[in-house]
Amino acid sequence: MEILSYFKSVFHPMLQIFFLGSIGFVLARRKALPEAGVSGLAVFLIGVSLPSLIFWQIISKFSFTLYPDWWVFVLISLLITAVGLSLGFLFSFRIKDAQVKREFVSLAGFQNAGYLPLALLGWILPQEQLSVMLIYLFLFLLGFNLVIWSWGAFFLSAHKLKRFSFASLFSPPVIAVLLGFAFILLKINRFLPRFILSPLEMLGNCSFPLAMIVVGASLAQLSSGRPPDRKIMLKLIFTKLVLLPFLGLLFISYFHLPYLMGLLIILELAAPSANNLVVISRQHEQGEKIVSSGILYSHIAALITLPVFLALYNLIVSCK
Repeated sequence: MEILSYFKSVFHPMLQIFFLGSIGFVLARRKALPEAGVSGLAVFLIGVSLPSLIFWQIISKFSFTLYPDWWVFVLISLLITAVGLSLGFLFSFRIKDAQVKREFVSLAGFQNAGYLPLALLGWILPQEQLSVMLIYLFLFLLGFNLVIWSWGAFFLSAHKLKRFSFASLFSPPVIAVLLGFAFILLKINRFLPRFILSPLEMLGNCSFPLAMIVVGASLAQLSSGRPPDRKIMLKLIFTKLVLLPFLGLLFISYFHLPYLMGLLIILELAAPSANNLVVISRQHEQGEKIVSSGILYSHIAALITLPVFLALYNLIVSCK
């Protein structure tokens, strides 16, 4: 019964994600949203909407005084990403195509770290735990966004770049994080008027539907027009949605972590591949091969694997 209840709590927000993606898919298939239009939406998402969301969250919800151990959650995000990327490299050893290998590693290492967990937490936690958990999630995303929008963007588009540039670390989302910290340290955020904060919040709230529409449209515009390699997709699902959360359960059981911290770790380890990977691919015009398919199939598989591992986590906690 417990697993069934988690299926119900996860299934509803997942359906919302697929519905938004289907809008982009239909628009692209009917040519109402041409390829240039999808690329323009991706540029707007990365350069305006997502940085607005990050900056607004930092200056309105974060305080170094209230969360002196904020760096722990940043460290957790870096460790989870490192483990995912390491397993991605390990399981991509037999993949010959260099671009497919990079995309596989990225799909295994970067998860839907913000949008999906944010939607799920409101369904699976009571209000008194939800407020604390949202701060934990926000702190986790600080480290995640720094990596995916700097090293992740460079790695995924490596064949387009001759060498690593230090300036590539400072993508708009990363600049938004650093600028938000600076505003808090200098206490400038206290003087920002509402007529500035409200538009930033509205722009930021556009990030989720825009990301889903770009993913859906990209699925409709797959350059190869052929179905993905079934073995690669199965390998990705096993690595991303089975092995990673299983290792997380072992880790949490051994170290007896607090409930909310353990829940955050399992939720992030069991989350499907990051939607932003297809946005990064489009930003660098690399003509991705398996990114869109990996995102699609990992989200479909997560309808089963995610509630199962959440139920297993709660079962382990209840048995202590």
